[in-house]
This record gives sequence, C-alpha cells and structure tokens, in this order.
Amino acid sequence: MALDKHAVLRHSTNIMPYLAINTTQELSAAQKEKIKAELGRLMTIIPTKTEAGLIIDFSGGRTLYKGGQPINGAFIDLRLFKKSELEPKKKYTAEVFDLLSRELGIEKDHIYLTISEYENWGARGELL
Repeated sequence: MALDKHAVLRHSTNIMPYLAINTTQELSAAQKEKIKAELGRLMTIIPTKTEAGLIIDFSGGRTLYKGGQPINGAFIDLRLFKKSELEPKKKYTAEVFDLLSRELGIEKDHIYLTISEYENWGARGELL
C-alpha cells in the first residue's frame, strides 16, 4: 500500500522526534522510566509533536568536559521533522533543564541542548 505523503505531512505527529540524552551518570531503569515519561509529556509543548512518536536514546556513564575539567553534566540532542516555532522550543528547553536538574541533580549550567530541524526525514521505508 502506497504511503500518502500529503496525509503524513498534514499529520506530522506521525513523524518521530528523536531525542538523545547523554549523561555522565549511569541511569537506573526507574530513572529512565520517570525521565522518559516526563519527556513524553513535555514533547507536546512543541506543536504537532507527541509522546507517541517520540524516540528517546539514553546514554549514561559518559565523560563530559567543560573548559578541560570533568563535569557532572548532560547533553541533549533533539531532532525534529520540519521547522517549529521558537517560543514553544524555548519553553520546552527550560522544562527539560528543570527536569534533568531536579531528577539527576545536574546544575543547569552543565546541561546543554541542541534542536535540529530537518526538511528531509526517512520513515516507514521512504524519504518524506
């Protein structure tokens, strides 16, 4: 059955956001579950994005340096299909910083987040 690209574009909630979280801490299954649930809830701040489409990639036990010194930190890489408005991305960023600071005890000045937006995204076996 052929995929109706126009239908997918109209309903871009069907296209997964990808979120990679690299932390210096090893995360327990309970921490991952709690953070995953919160990140899913927060994803809805960005219009057309939902928890149902969200892919989260946890990498714990990483080594991060800032200014040549090891830090207790986190780096988050969010990738989105299509451009989103700035204000929801700002709100999302602030909420993610609050979440990781609260749940992992990481100082906000040791948390970093990038948001990349792509016009081309492969899903369901084809490029959209």
